[in-house]
Amino acid sequence: MPRSSARPRLYWILQLGGWGAYGVLGGVLAAVFGKFKPIIIPIEIIVAGSLVLGSHLLRLYLRRHGWTRLPLAALLPRLLLGNLLVSVGSMALTGVLVTLLFWLVEPTSQDGKGFPWLQYVGYTANSFFSMLLWSAAYFSLHYFDNLRQAEIEKWKLTAAVRDAEMRTLKAQINPHFLFNGLNNIRALVLENPVRAREMMTHLSDLLRYSLQLNTREQVPLARELEIVAHYLTLETLQLEERLTYTLDVAPATLEVLLPPMTLQLLVENAIKHGIAPRPGGGDIQISAQLERSGQVLITVRNPGRYQPNPAGHGPAALDHTGIGLPNAHERLQLLFGPTASLVIGDDARQADTVTAELRLPLLVTAPTLSLASE
Repeated sequence: MPRSSARPRLYWILQLGGWGAYGVLGGVLAAVFGKFKPIIIPIEIIVAGSLVLGSHLLRLYLRRHGWTRLPLAALLPRLLLGNLLVSVGSMALTGVLVTLLFWLVEPTSQDGKGFPWLQYVGYTANSFFSMLLWSAAYFSLHYFDNLRQAEIEKWKLTAAVRDAEMRTLKAQINPHFLFNGLNNIRALVLENPVRAREMMTHLSDLLRYSLQLNTREQVPLARELEIVAHYLTLETLQLEERLTYTLDVAPATLEVLLPPMTLQLLVENAIKHGIAPRPGGGDIQISAQLERSGQVLITVRNPGRYQPNPAGHGPAALDHTGIGLPNAHERLQLLFGPTASLVIGDDARQADTVTAELRLPLLVTAPTLSLASE
């Protein structure tokens, strides 16, 4: 049975069953103490029915006004007042209906008798205590239900993040880049052994970082910049003087958190589509600055014209050659929601320039050990 249809049914089963049991208990107590009469049965039905109505109206009110999301200090006074009003209202309705019942069934039994105020004050106090038990049960069920739902959502998010990271991993280990790097390093072994060892260090650190990214949801920008530096150094072996780059990174941004390989992916995309196809190459500009809105703006600029997939839309339109950028967009949404964004397009201020803008919330963590030392 769908959850949406099972919950109302369960509510009414508990509601009618609980207050029905309350009415039966009243009749049993009347029988035990020797005050049971046949008229007690309809009276207990009236009492239970009025409490069913009162508690249901209270439920409708608290759901409409979001009481289930209130902190305990704000909830308790509202709940006490609500239960008191329901108890007084239910007993007032009960008093009217019971009086009418006696007039219909035993018209002479009420002659010369005033309204039993003291008796109904006791009934109201008893109803108030019962409503408190009803509220405790209702909010306890909501608490455990929300706790279970939050746990389910947590596991869904964790699974989705892991899946996105693994798909990004598959997209990032580029065999063409790896083979080119190894071939270029092999050519350096005899020509320049010292530089060949340096390039091998860059390559091993980059590969280690790529292989270990599935163990981390976020890394500091400082570590991501280290990997970008390794990547750019290795690319200069292939592109030589055709590739230049500049960094403009505010120190306050170095500890901001982002999904691993996100910045490296933007730089790889810039080289693949902006530098490599141009005979004269070009310059990649990487910057990270704080914005007044409390966010960090990371920008990657490269020469060229932005050519999105004409059939694409949404996050998939970010990358017209693969799935890396859509995966990056998905991970950003999973981790940060609407506080993060990734936009790629032609730069409005510089002609023949493509700009990738990555906005992140200013969330930082204590400095972590470099993956290279793990």
